[in-house]
Amino acid sequence: MERKYWNPEMETLPPGEQRRLEQEKLLRQLEYVAAKSEMYRRKWSEAGTGLNDINGVQDLAKMPFTTKAELRESQERRPPFGDFLACAPEDISRVHRTSGATGRFIYTALTKADLDLTHDCGARSFWSAGLRPHHRVIHCLNYQLWMGGVTDHVNLETTGATVFPFGVGNSRQLVRVIREAGINAISSTPSYPKYLEQVVRDELGIEPRELGLALGLFGGEPGLDNPVYRKRIEDTWGMTAQNANYGVSDVLCNFAAVCEDNYQLHFLGTGALLFQLIDPESGEDLPMEEGVMGEMVLTHLAKEAQPLVRYRTSDLLEVLGVGPCACGRTGPRFRVIGRADNMLHVKGINVFPNGVARVLESMVPDVTGEFQIVLSHPSPYTHLDITVEQGEKIRPEETEGLKRKVIARLKEELNFKASVTLVPPGSIERTEMGKAIRVLRTYSS
Repeated sequence: MERKYWNPEMETLPPGEQRRLEQEKLLRQLEYVAAKSEMYRRKWSEAGTGLNDINGVQDLAKMPFTTKAELRESQERRPPFGDFLACAPEDISRVHRTSGATGRFIYTALTKADLDLTHDCGARSFWSAGLRPHHRVIHCLNYQLWMGGVTDHVNLETTGATVFPFGVGNSRQLVRVIREAGINAISSTPSYPKYLEQVVRDELGIEPRELGLALGLFGGEPGLDNPVYRKRIEDTWGMTAQNANYGVSDVLCNFAAVCEDNYQLHFLGTGALLFQLIDPESGEDLPMEEGVMGEMVLTHLAKEAQPLVRYRTSDLLEVLGVGPCACGRTGPRFRVIGRADNMLHVKGINVFPNGVARVLESMVPDVTGEFQIVLSHPSPYTHLDITVEQGEKIRPEETEGLKRKVIARLKEELNFKASVTLVPPGSIERTEMGKAIRVLRTYSS
């Protein structure tokens, strides 16, 4: 009989036992951090907070938050790993580098024990989404130091699946490998299949669904929470498209995925992370209850190399459920609303690129679904300038009408005013993984 869960002890832990486990692990982790992390000893001393103030999870709000900027500053003080490193350098087994959107990267170090826990949580997620040993999965994420490359590769392997480490680039060779090797699953960003569609048609002269992919395991960017876009992938490729790979690279590579019964992200990091929500403006803790929206804050419970306490992720979430799912997993379920640093205020309305994406995806094929919000000055905004790719079959005489239609739909569904510029299909630059930059700031900060 096929196993239903990768780690049933952690995935189906009753709430009471989960709270007890978190209490025990948190206190042990904080003692370790206080003894080993120079940055946190200094940080807590400056905040006037110590271990004597913390008797459990309920007291954690007394401790200051940790931000990505602090991690960068720590590594500038003491390169390459920073003075928040809490293990001996010779105990580090693997090093990754997180994205450097500001031009300053963060090196993420992991010990052997850190890696074992990372791969267990990753396997929980991929297994929940339907990956099994009979799958041959081609992994199409960047292997050049990014966490999603080699770490997710091993996460996939841990389930027993056969993994083909393709990486990014050379899409024509990719589609031929899929056909020749009998590959039936793909791991990539959700925008990549849309980019691959034309390559399959041009290179092999067939429709994407003829390639034989049955399962798509996607992550690294938003998109699949939009049912219109998900259906588009599934109809085009004939595969089940699963939101299977949600994580925060500074903290844990993959700790949430949907299950086969419920298309909501399940928190699957029990025993590795303490998952909390805060009000992004006041910083006050919020209850983990259905309907609550807030910023995700994470604390390691069993990290050796670079343990983080009260780390602000900038990811804004909505809690969708806290009781056991039909699948039997007991972690809270949620959806990602957007990034706090990508939230735009337009005359009192909060606008997220994810929301714009959902509106435009519902207008395909009049538009391609690709767009870019162009910001020429800092907030506040009275409207947003948005560049939108028109569909391939739009005639010149139809563009003005389409522009008015896009503006009206954005106003109707998101309640903000947009100034829209239409451009030909393919005009907006994509990365090697088919991803476009959603917010382009043309001013100097």
